[in-house]
Amino acid sequence: MRILLVEDDRELCDTVKLQLIHAGYDTDACYTGQDAFYYASEHPYDVIILDRMLPVIDGISLLKSLRNQQISTPVIITTALDGINDRIDGLDAGADDYLVKPYAVEELLARIRAIARRPARLEHSLNQSFSNISLDTDRHELTGPGGTVSLSKRESALLEYLIRNARQILPRGLILSYIWGPDSEVEEGNLDNYIYFLRRRLKSVQAAAQIKTVHGVGYRLEEGGTS
Repeated sequence: MRILLVEDDRELCDTVKLQLIHAGYDTDACYTGQDAFYYASEHPYDVIILDRMLPVIDGISLLKSLRNQQISTPVIITTALDGINDRIDGLDAGADDYLVKPYAVEELLARIRAIARRPARLEHSLNQSFSNISLDTDRHELTGPGGTVSLSKRESALLEYLIRNARQILPRGLILSYIWGPDSEVEEGNLDNYIYFLRRRLKSVQAAAQIKTVHGVGYRLEEGGTS
């Protein structure tokens, strides 16, 4: 079983990670919501242990983003907030369990085992659709009224991200982090180049969907209009 541990208290994070590894779990750990979003998007995990009070991107917002990406990995939220409304907020955001700090690692391990006993969830479709286009994320093929074109792996990943967040403004920094990784030193001009390539691909299949530039912020995929 592979686990992602997200905890901004580095000492606690390192301690829990060692105990999870000792218990036999293949464990990755990170300290920020931004890094967690990248890890969870790029790697298959069986369980995510998610601290609610994270800097920049809090745990609840991160969880909602993961669910919007159709990432259905079971999530255990850990937090010092133990009010009934706090629990409800976490569960309504898509959490599978809620563990109040300070907690005994033995209890955390028991909750992980409980989740492991649940029936496996169905994987989401390899096809992503919006407007009159569809993307085969396995074959990296874009299909529209005008036919089918092949995409590079990175073009496919970028278009998939845009489709999953269609009609939403995606900041450039978030796109770069998701596609190239949070520690990548890729220049923003590379993103502009890939957007240019994708616009040409969309046009070639006569797509109604277009990538809009939101000046000073990022991009948005929508139906109709001008780029």
